[in-house]
Amino acid sequence: MNEEDKTNEKVENVENNEVEETKEEKNQEETEKTENTSNNSDELEELNDRYKRLFAEFENYKKRTQKESLSKRAEITADVVASILPVVDNLEKAVQIKIENNSYQEGIKLILRQLSDVLKRFGMEEIETVGHQFDPELHEAVSHIEDSEKGSSEIVQEYRKGYKIGTKVVRHAMVVVAN
Repeated sequence: MNEEDKTNEKVENVENNEVEETKEEKNQEETEKTENTSNNSDELEELNDRYKRLFAEFENYKKRTQKESLSKRAEITADVVASILPVVDNLEKAVQIKIENNSYQEGIKLILRQLSDVLKRFGMEEIETVGHQFDPELHEAVSHIEDSEKGSSEIVQEYRKGYKIGTKVVRHAMVVVAN
């Protein structure tokens, strides 16, 4: 082999080595890209999962806050109504008193009706008493009488009206229970 052939062979070897190195580099780059893509995919999945959990947690927080707000509003309404009930009781007593000036009594009735209408708009209802069965959730028994004409645990007299808003008792009715 002459020198020129040796040089050509060396050049070919170098070129082959460079081609092989380039192929190896490309393979390595492709492997890295695949790994990066895989890592990015995993990272994206993890971020997506975190997002979904955070979103669900936020939705639960909104629902819980809204429920607490409604509950607090109902409590405040019940407290305000409970503080007004003695005024209603006094107006009802004033209406029952017989006086000569009917216009004065009519004015008291009008005020009582207006106040009752306002309280009804807040959901206040009277608790039924006389003729109904005694319910310790709604009534407070202050006396007990024996009456053969009345049924067992039947309410025969009401001392003080009871009120409720929805299912929440604002004030228990004070009653007399038979048998």
